[in-house]
Amino acid sequence: MVPLALTWAVGTAVMIGVASHFTQLAFDRSLLDDAYLVASNVHMSDNRLALALSPRELGSVLFDQNETAYLALVDPAGAHIEGTQGLQPSPPVGEAVYRFSYIRHDGRNLRAVTLRRERPAPFMVVMAQTTQSRRAMLQRLLAWSAAPQLALLAVLAWWLRRAIARDMQPLAALQQAVDRRDARDLAPVDADASTRDVERLAQAINSLLTRLDDSVRAQREFAGNVAHELRTPLAGIRALADYGLSHADPAVWRGQLQRIVGSQARASRLVDQLLALALADEARAHITLQPVALDVAVRDAVLRFLPRADAQGVDLGARGAEDPVWVMAEPTLLEGLLNNLLDNALRYGRPADGSTPRVTVEVACDAREVVLAVVDNGPGLPPGTAQRLARRWAQGEEGIALRQGAGLGLAIVTQYAALMDARWSVSAPPQGPGLSASVVLARAAVGQAGVG
Repeated sequence: MVPLALTWAVGTAVMIGVASHFTQLAFDRSLLDDAYLVASNVHMSDNRLALALSPRELGSVLFDQNETAYLALVDPAGAHIEGTQGLQPSPPVGEAVYRFSYIRHDGRNLRAVTLRRERPAPFMVVMAQTTQSRRAMLQRLLAWSAAPQLALLAVLAWWLRRAIARDMQPLAALQQAVDRRDARDLAPVDADASTRDVERLAQAINSLLTRLDDSVRAQREFAGNVAHELRTPLAGIRALADYGLSHADPAVWRGQLQRIVGSQARASRLVDQLLALALADEARAHITLQPVALDVAVRDAVLRFLPRADAQGVDLGARGAEDPVWVMAEPTLLEGLLNNLLDNALRYGRPADGSTPRVTVEVACDAREVVLAVVDNGPGLPPGTAQRLARRWAQGEEGIALRQGAGLGLAIVTQYAALMDARWSVSAPPQGPGLSASVVLARAAVGQAGVG
């Protein structure tokens, strides 16, 4: 209301100033017309200037119902010729014919005009009058213009107060709802929005609460998974250590220590997989796909797992990665996807007939897509189990029998593929028994990848 009142005051002042200016022009024009009328009746008589108006005619010229008018004829030097004594003229400046000014006479402030004429001889007419009518008109104009505006301003202030209070009520209700909300309650807030701004604010708060709820749920799930899944390997390590301490035979100690190392490796792998899933959940809104050299990623992954494959007697190799191939992916997720596929293949891809295990990373591409597949010659999967194994903690018969995994590998691959907008599937290889885990990625143009 303060800016509104100041705007009203400035507008009123400007309006009064404009009205005063044009009112002044109207009164001054009337005064100048009287001066021209008097000047047109000045003539030479006995070689001197004289006013050819009778007292009655002069009274008609000077008559005003509300003002007192004065008239004087003076020569160019300012000497009095006829009319009221003591009227001091303000001669026109330069080539001007007349000049308006304020003068003082008999203790009164007068508005005067001085008109200069050259015929029949040089002289000046001084017409002056009091200014009560001008002041009264300006006062009435101020009263009749300011009073309605004040009334309108009061009505506007009342309406704005009610409207703002009504529009702010949902915001106050939203504030109270947020203040009363328990820190653990991240459900959306009910908001009865009366304006678009309040509605957008409520939507933004609810969107933030949804994201926080997802993040907190992921953290709770991660903490629960860690606590649940690490309990068994840690208890096993403790049991192995207690058993070893209860014997004095160094051979028993060595055997127990070797088992402890294996249990620790499985626990470490489980923690890495849980961290990978937690990072995938957190990265949903921050993934930026970019051109990645798939051939380089495949070669690096094969070289990382080659010592392990040699130690296990697995024939590990790659096919189709000889030429540069660029895909739209996220480098860290692509590396994690390859690591989990190769780990699963090396862990579970042993043929049941005792033949040499083979794991091959295959890359096949067309104009728009690239198929990345990890193929083994192991026992494969029974029909209908691929979708179940893509869920967390789900294990196949081979994994349960080996007791080496926690059922997270394919779940991680599924998450990573979804984050990179890739299609993921598991099937039998066309050349024989085994398993083919494939991911279809969008191909990146050579120019887009920045490589010639």
